[in-house]
Amino acid sequence: MKLSPEQIAQFERDGYLFFPSLFSPDEVKTLTDAVPALYARREAYNVREKGSDAVRTNFAAHLYSEPFAKLARHPRMVEPVQQIFGDALYMHQFKINGKMAFEGDVWQWHQDYGTWKNDDLMPEPRAMNVAIFLDDVNQFNGPLMFIPGSHRLGVVDAKHDLTTTSYPLWTVDNALIAQLVQRAGGKNGGIVSPQGPAGSMILFHGCLLHASTSNLSPWNRVSVYLSLCAVTNHIRRFKRPEYIAHRDFTPIITLPDDCLLKDVPVDLPWKDGMPASALQTSIDELKAA
Repeated sequence: MKLSPEQIAQFERDGYLFFPSLFSPDEVKTLTDAVPALYARREAYNVREKGSDAVRTNFAAHLYSEPFAKLARHPRMVEPVQQIFGDALYMHQFKINGKMAFEGDVWQWHQDYGTWKNDDLMPEPRAMNVAIFLDDVNQFNGPLMFIPGSHRLGVVDAKHDLTTTSYPLWTVDNALIAQLVQRAGGKNGGIVSPQGPAGSMILFHGCLLHASTSNLSPWNRVSVYLSLCAVTNHIRRFKRPEYIAHRDFTPIITLPDDCLLKDVPVDLPWKDGMPASALQTSIDELKAA
């Protein structure tokens, strides 16, 4: 999938692009049918909500689930990022975020590149997220919120929040968010929230400030996120486990566009279980030295 010059200009201005209904209902069903079994696993790669059994994030499904291994190589998700960066890409992170009905907690205001820089020593913001909705997303079930144009500020000041939710995050304080929202238009477009049917896709810059509220509705809001990084910009530190921040910098080779609906072979290196090495970090190596 190729972006038009107008779409590239819009991305450079706003920091994101939204593609409603990019994937068909049959393609989405291939993915959603696989989610319950993934969420049921009692593995480190399933991070659950604080005080709840609901899954907040499932990591690295592309390494042990055939449908998500195909999605990780899907040209509609990979090719636009390759076009923007002009470089081969590797999978820095793959996650299925489960903002579950009544239980999905907030994601505080943050920049993804802030975490990639501070925790993983990723040199430059030459990485971004591509998200696909597995459920319809509306104003009630905790949709993503963006501050358009905030990616042009580069990395902003952040603090490491280890207490608000069950997942640590480099978050931005309220005063700065209020200032940036006002700068982006205040009540007239200072915050935007792409919403649409399952199968819609968002591409957004690693420095774009974003957040989401808790889900108090009776509707799930499950989304898949491919964090794609230029191979030449790979991370330099393995502070986080490999199931969170991947260490295989092999360039992604895309599959045919209809791969989700066809019997296309894919490699599943963790299909028989996650290796012990995926839990080890450079911090563990330092302690052992």
